[in-house]
Formats: sequence, structure tokens, C-alpha cells
Amino acid sequence: MGSIDADQQPTGNLCAVVTGANKGIGLAVVRQLAELGVHVVLTSRDVARGTAAVRSLHSAGLSNILFYQLDVSDPLSAASLAGFVSDRFGKLDILVNNAAASGVVVDVEGLVALNIDPDHWLSGKATNLVKEVIEHTHESAVACIEINYFGCKRVTESLLPLLRLSPSGARIVNVSSLRSELKRIPNEGIRGELADVEKLDEERIENILGRFLEDSKEGKLEAGGWPMMLPAYSISKVAVNAYTRVIARRWPEMCINCVHPGFVKTDLNWNTGVETTDEGARGPVMLALLPAGGPSGRYFHKTAAMADF
Repeated sequence: MGSIDADQQPTGNLCAVVTGANKGIGLAVVRQLAELGVHVVLTSRDVARGTAAVRSLHSAGLSNILFYQLDVSDPLSAASLAGFVSDRFGKLDILVNNAAASGVVVDVEGLVALNIDPDHWLSGKATNLVKEVIEHTHESAVACIEINYFGCKRVTESLLPLLRLSPSGARIVNVSSLRSELKRIPNEGIRGELADVEKLDEERIENILGRFLEDSKEGKLEAGGWPMMLPAYSISKVAVNAYTRVIARRWPEMCINCVHPGFVKTDLNWNTGVETTDEGARGPVMLALLPAGGPSGRYFHKTAAMADF
């Protein structure tokens, strides 16, 4: 499907929150939104890195950016952010859920030495090539799902009362991944559960995640038909896409979408990507600024709406 032609002419009274934004795609999203006149709250778990990022943007002339410390895995931190946004702006127009973890333990030097072709990463052919340098532990899987799925859900639910106050209808953008596509799950039954949109809800999504973690604990991921290329990261982003569909149906006055930003060179993929963070920010920014009546509950590959997930 083709790209969406969004009218990116926001007024200065729009306000946005971007999570995981002290570097990488999140930082590029903050900068691009701010350059268009949006007031942006840059959030980061690391205070020093977050404040340094904001200082750098201020020095570039972007004074419409604030920092707020956020740990997406902490309900109190998410609630505190909501209080801050409420006191400062009284509503919220845009939420970009970008914070993420890889879910693996990596020998970065060993990985770099392999010099894997980017096409092999994208196709999944690198799965066997990286076995010696990427370790999937149950502990890292639990942490990954807690941040990538439950963190996204936690922040969204904390900010929903403010998003519902947006005069023009809020925009929620969940940054996803190519690894999230249902066709990449070997188990047909799991694919079917997630594709049944009418029956999809948080309980079903979280039941699937629970089964994944049980198989992870017992060392049965391959036997269970789960994706084996970055398994926890993959299934967490599958869950984010599913959650996107659920809340888009629940809040039809908003535009709520998920987006694969491209194979971007970031710390999250150990700088194996080939696109710049500015290029990776284009899709999230476009979706953050969709015109009234824009698409919702959709999965985008960069700026192009895809026919399915």
C-alpha cells in the first residue's frame, strides 16, 4: 500500500511525549517534532543522558523541549509523568512509545567481527550465524517483555486520560519492528490467535506472552514454534502490534498505529543497521501528525501502510 500524505503543519499548541528518547530514533523523533513546532517531553530512564540530550537540542535553538525521567517498567514513574504532563499542558496530543530492550545478551565484538550482510538480518537468515555471539536467557526475555510490551501498555494507560482531552483527537505511535510480522512466527496456531482481530484483547495477548515465557524457561522455544531470531524482542513487538489493534478499536476518536521504522543503525541492534536515525524517525513523525480522519489500527513499514500485520 502507498504512503500516507500527512499534513505536517502542526500549530504550536500541540504537545507530545516520546519515551526512550535520549538517543537513537527516539531522539530524532523529538528533534523532528520540535522543529515542526510541537512542544515535546523527552523521556529517558537515565537522568544524565536525558538532560544532556535536552541541553544539546536547546543549544541547537529548540527551546520547546522538556526532560522528564521515566522508567517504563515502574507504574509509579508512569503515573508521575502523567501528573507532570497534566500540570504543564493540561492534555496530551501525541504519544510515541519508543523505549525498548533487545532481550538478549550479546558479545558485541564477536558480532561485529562476523560482518553479517544486512539482508541476512532482515530475512532472518542470520539466526544460525549469530548463535555463538547472542545468548537468549530467560531473565533477559522477562525484562524485554516487561519493557517492550508492558512498558508500552503502562505508559499508554497512564496517559490515556490526558490523550482523551486532545481537542483534535490524539495520536499514539508504537514503534515496532520487522520482527513483529505474524508471518515470521512458525506456529500456525499462535499466528491464528493473533490474527483473529475480533477476539483480540489484552488477556489473549498476555496469555500468549505467558506461554512464550514458560517455553523460554523450559528451553522449548524452537519446539513451541516461536520465532528464533531475537525471540523475546520479536514476540514482544508482535504483542505491541496486537495491543495497537486493540486500543485503536477501543478509542476510535484517536489515530493509533504501529510502525517498523526501518533497519536503522542504533545501539539496540548493535549498530548493524544501515539507515540513519533521521530516516528512522520519518515514519513515527508522520504518524504522530496524521490529519483528522487518518488511518488507525494499522501497521506501517516506514511511511507505507501495510495490508496486514
